[in-house]
Amino acid sequence: MIRFLLSVAVNLASAAVAFLICAAVVADFTLSVRGFFIAVAIFTALQSILAPFVFNLARKYASAILGGIGLISTLLALWITTLISGALSISGFTAWLASTVVVWFASALLTWGLGFLILRRWWDGRTESRAENAAADAALARREARGE
Repeated sequence: MIRFLLSVAVNLASAAVAFLICAAVVADFTLSVRGFFIAVAIFTALQSILAPFVFNLARKYASAILGGIGLISTLLALWITTLISGALSISGFTAWLASTVVVWFASALLTWGLGFLILRRWWDGRTESRAENAAADAALARREARGE
């Protein structure tokens, strides 16, 4: 459960940063401050739902596009987010293309990087804690064996 919550937090953070990068880089990518968090939450939820769905469709009907699944699901998630949330607006073919690539690349890179750092730190802490517990158990067992 903790790993799932960490994964959700990483995905939300990476989507938020990807949206900010896209707003700074792509001219017709407009993001309102008021609905920023709602747009990020909607996009992240849609991305989580659409990616496996698009993958299964592509695997079944168009295996040649399997490599572009991330781009396709990002485009769909952006499109649906613009329909649902008034916080995000993308106008023009070039803006749609650029924002899809920028959001996909930035969120993929950030998800990988943040996920690796956070999950690695969590795993290392968990392993370290287990080692400390094992050492304490061994010391207690030795003490009991000596009759103390």
